[in-house]
Parts: sequence; C-alpha cells; structure tokens
Amino acid sequence: MRRRAGLAAAGLLLLAGLARAQTGTPASPTAPQSLAPPAAPAELQAPEASTRPDVDFAYAAYQRGLYLTAFREATRRIEADPNDSAAMTLIGELYANGFGVRQDWSKAADWYRLASQRGDPQASYALAMQMLDGRGVPKDSAGGRRLLATAADKVPAAAYAMGLLLLEDNKPESDRRAASLMRFAADASESEAQYAMALLYRQGRGVEKDPSEMLLWMARAAANRSAAAQVDYGIMLFNGDVVPKNEEAAARYFQRAAERGNAVAQNRLARLYASGRGVSKNLIEAGKWHLLANERGVADGFLDQILRDMKPEDRARSEEAARKWRGD
Repeated sequence: MRRRAGLAAAGLLLLAGLARAQTGTPASPTAPQSLAPPAAPAELQAPEASTRPDVDFAYAAYQRGLYLTAFREATRRIEADPNDSAAMTLIGELYANGFGVRQDWSKAADWYRLASQRGDPQASYALAMQMLDGRGVPKDSAGGRRLLATAADKVPAAAYAMGLLLLEDNKPESDRRAASLMRFAADASESEAQYAMALLYRQGRGVEKDPSEMLLWMARAAANRSAAAQVDYGIMLFNGDVVPKNEEAAARYFQRAAERGNAVAQNRLARLYASGRGVSKNLIEAGKWHLLANERGVADGFLDQILRDMKPEDRARSEEAARKWRGD
C-alpha cells in the first residue's frame, strides 16, 4: 500500500540537508456510527465471494488492480466480522487513493481510525500520516506523531517516517532512536531508509561514523531505486570517493535517476554528455537533459552557453527530445 506523500517529501528535504552537510486525543471528523461500510455501488453486489478462510481474496484483488472486487470482498468480511481490522484498512486505502471509489480522504480516515482502534498498525500509520499532513482530518502534528510511534516498530514505512521526525529533533537520544528505526526499515528494503542509513553513517548521527557502512547502505539504496542514492553514489563513483573511480558506472547511475525525474541527476548527466565523460559526447542529449533539469530549478551557466552555441536545428532536436520525455 502507498506511503503518504507529505512527510516523505519533507523527509527528502531533510535527507538532502544531511547530504549537503556531509498530548491529548487527536481532533478528527466523527467516525461512522456503525461498523458496516457505506453501501457499495450496484456493480459491486455480485458475484458471491469465496469463503475459504486461508485466502485473503480482498487484498489479492487489490494487488491485481481489481478494486471493485476488493471493496466488495472487504465489505462482506466486515459484515461477517465487525472487528476485521485488515478489511477496514483496505477500505481506507481504497478511499485514500480513489481506487474503485471516489477519492475521499475523510472517509479513508474514518476507516483507518476504526482499524487502528482494533490494533492494526498499518491503519495507525496511514491515519498518522493524514494527521501530520492535515489531509481529510484537522492537522494534528502531536497526535499524529504519537500515533505514528505506535506503528513504528511494526511497519517499516512508519519506522522510516518516525525516524525522519526524530532526526528533526536533532538531539543525541533522538538521533540514536532514529538510527534504530531507520535500520529496521532499511533491513525491510525501504530504499529511502537505506539511503538515510548511508547518510547517518557518513555524518556519524545516531551511529559511529563509518565509511564502510556508509558505502554498503548507499550501494543498497542505489540498487533499490532510490534516486537520491543513485545521484550520491554516482558522484562517489565519478570522483573516486571511497570507491574506485568509474565514470562509466557513474553515468549509468545518473541516467537511472534522471529517467525517474531527479533534476540533479539530469544536470549531472547533461554535463557528462556535453564533455563526453562516461558516455559518448552528444550535445543533443546534453541539451535535452539540461532543459529538463532547468525546468526543475537547476541552473547551469556552462550548459546554458552550450545551448546558445548549438546550431538552431540541433537545439530544436534537444527541445523536441525534452518534450518527448515529458510526454507533451
């Protein structure tokens, strides 16, 4: 199920800062008066569900993108067992994402709250993120943080999010707890937690500074599709920092992150194409990636000059390539 975007975005800003540095009941809308879910649309009423207890048909349908079926199966489960917290969480997820139903963050919060009250850590995590963002519920940073803490030792994504909040406290004891939570999330293959571990080992925050551990986690995060880690690891490879210098490998990591929309990677890749380092020199590609990075706020006078010096037809080809990449 999806991680909520608000804190994740704030976390990337916090982690970027690390990289550069080398009380009461939460307010909420009224919960449903009944545990029965809202009436399903007509198309959700058939066919009959399987009653095999060893198979979670609702979640299996969700994973396959059969969201109407997932809603129907979860609804039936709650009718059979008013304390089925997993089914409540699934319905909350469907409403949160607008899968099979109209997106409704308030209804999502209601269902997450019911499941959280019954001990479902995934629901607690999801509701906490809504409270922290003020999405569908009144913003409640303190209450959201308390709820998030209850899920952090059970849900890797919650551990990562809680770790980010603890790092914001910037105290030795909170840094140590953050590192412990990040390691739990990183061991569960949360790519941004793996990247966070690399930065913590680089800075010596919450852990002893250790270049070997930093390299281990940076490589894992980069292999696990963390664009920020791919940029950092690419820079390390290009400069021969901690790892043997390898400009071709650096270019491959920049390419991967650039294709995922990372503006810094797009800028670095443009420079490599402009100079022919790690890749064959290609001013058309250099112009394309520079235009894309520039649109995202990465200025570069060197590449601006290359664009100005290009033949009009070559610049037009770079612009067309950028438009094609954007899907315009």
